[in-house]
Amino acid sequence: MALRWKSNGDKKRGVPVEVGGEPGYAIRNSRFASPIESLWDGISTLPGLFELACKQYSNKRLLGSRELISRETEVSSDGRSFEKLHLGDYKWLSYGDAFVDVCNFSSGLVKLGLKKIDRVAIFADTRPEWIVALQGCFRRSITVVTIYSSLGEEALCHSLNETDASAVVCGPKELKKLIEISGELRTVRHVICMDDDGVSTDISSATKIANWQVISFAEVKTLGLKSPNNADLPVSTDTAVIMYTSGSTGLPKGVMMTHGNVLATLSAVMTIVPNLGSKDVYLAYLPLAHILELAAETLMMGTGCSVGYGSPLTLTDTSNKIKRGTMGDASALGPTLLTAVPAILDRVRDGVRKKVDAKGGISKILFDFAYNRRLNAINGSWFGAWGLEKIFWDLLVFKKIRAVLGGNIRFLLSGGAPLSGDTQRFINVCLGAPIGQGYGLTETCAGATFSEFDDTSVGRVGSPLPCSYIKLVNWSEGGYMVTDSPMPRGEIVIGGPNVCLGYFNNEEKTKEVYKVDERRMRWFYSGDIGQFHPDGCLEIIDRKKDIVKLQHGEYVSLGKVESTLSVCSYVDNMMLYADPCHSYCVALVVVSQPALEEWAQSHGVEFNNLSDLCKKYEAIKEVQSSLAKVGKQTRLQRFEIPSKVKLLPEAWTPESGLVTAALKLKREAVRKQFRDDLNKLYDA
Repeated sequence: MALRWKSNGDKKRGVPVEVGGEPGYAIRNSRFASPIESLWDGISTLPGLFELACKQYSNKRLLGSRELISRETEVSSDGRSFEKLHLGDYKWLSYGDAFVDVCNFSSGLVKLGLKKIDRVAIFADTRPEWIVALQGCFRRSITVVTIYSSLGEEALCHSLNETDASAVVCGPKELKKLIEISGELRTVRHVICMDDDGVSTDISSATKIANWQVISFAEVKTLGLKSPNNADLPVSTDTAVIMYTSGSTGLPKGVMMTHGNVLATLSAVMTIVPNLGSKDVYLAYLPLAHILELAAETLMMGTGCSVGYGSPLTLTDTSNKIKRGTMGDASALGPTLLTAVPAILDRVRDGVRKKVDAKGGISKILFDFAYNRRLNAINGSWFGAWGLEKIFWDLLVFKKIRAVLGGNIRFLLSGGAPLSGDTQRFINVCLGAPIGQGYGLTETCAGATFSEFDDTSVGRVGSPLPCSYIKLVNWSEGGYMVTDSPMPRGEIVIGGPNVCLGYFNNEEKTKEVYKVDERRMRWFYSGDIGQFHPDGCLEIIDRKKDIVKLQHGEYVSLGKVESTLSVCSYVDNMMLYADPCHSYCVALVVVSQPALEEWAQSHGVEFNNLSDLCKKYEAIKEVQSSLAKVGKQTRLQRFEIPSKVKLLPEAWTPESGLVTAALKLKREAVRKQFRDDLNKLYDA
């Protein structure tokens, strides 16, 4: 039976509810009268859920990783060198074998002298050992400190020292970073280094330099195998994770999450994703130090799914680190489920569009016709583009596009930032799968709202998850009130069992954004501005920190404008900047190399390289006029469209410190690095 995405406009997805605390307008999930805490009988902690799944699905494959066949160096036409990987098939560890590894690692920690009062940091890229280490710590009731592998020295040192971490689990490249700051780390006694294909790790030298006990991941498991210990399991209220955000401003804050907090989010999402279970295959590639990925993988494991690991740089056949002619992670795995941040989905959209435009001719005509037929079916009440016609267009046009992500995707989850309506529609049409767009924060264990699979509206983030109440409270300064018509508006406040304890060792900041009401419900004040639609779904319309008042009194929401203009084909990333002393905005635009170079070649604009092209007057004028066109089409105000732009050739990456690991803009870091360029745009 063909899946129909036409949303029932009369369906109530969220309904008003009376709650305590600050007055406002509150909504709950229409199917649950009160927030749920656990859907698994007798399970109240994460190690309990993992053990249950390992027993229930003992012989099923759980953790998969690809064999490294070779590392090769490719030299581009401008002389730059790039590492390319040739990766083989996935090799799997069953649920039963994974549980044995977890138990051995857990016992190995005891042999090293680690106790319940200790904290263990995981500072590594997403991979199977990450999960083994996490669950191993949980079986000893040890709190895990999660740290992004891309974090800079100052933030890394701050995170480890603030939590008094006794041990760090890392990879070879992270070990080098640790050694560089070893003199500043006060409490680290043990470093457990994961093995890496083709990357040598000189553990003996590291031990001498840093005066730590440095031991391999495999050795810890061997220690545990030889000296097994019974588990010392936590309770629901124990702190499972102190998660250090990559931080868009200043030093990262450590969010304290209990086992009960995370389990509430997992239980809620379990009720939303259709038919989630042991037949599913999940592609894991986002940072596990981000709550979105940690929650997603933990849920997959709790329901019997197979989890295959990849990376953003090896995701598809055309990804940057994949050797030409070999398969990316998605092609090799064929996942049915995928979690993505909008930046990844934007790249998929842009890549498909560029290929279609490059082919031109009958191929482009067929694509445009099929795309519009299916788009009309999604947007309207007529379903002519489903049934037999859907099968026809799938075979003729969309099958190759679906193959980009393995060909089997049946459901996508998007989170971490707002997803543009254009991208959401494009992915819906081309992949033939619904997107569940969610909204949440680290402070709420990623849980707040989630769009249901039969809701095809764009620009919204769904109704409250069954673990949460969502309340809007007045923000008078910004002019957002719950009495506004036609929809109540205000600051988004989230309450429920998924709301975390607060920030580690930062009581002042915790009291500022966390409040407990007279009914003992814990609320988090998000700083985001939202409005409720009549069916109970939430739309994010602003953010307190992103609003700038221009010289003549107009308000500009920087994030909203950036999200709107990012659909421009020339934009890979951008930052809008507004100086309150001026009446207009300017922008830094990281250009899409293929799009800009293709334009230049077709218009006879000569250039030596991308950096040279970005300085050309013709290129700047073309990008600026394209942004203005998109702005007018999307009904931005004139003062919201950047009057001047600076084109940048180098991508903003987490390693550069200009975006977070979830690819969110670090506005202050960008402003500081490009201060002179921004000043020149206003002075010109």
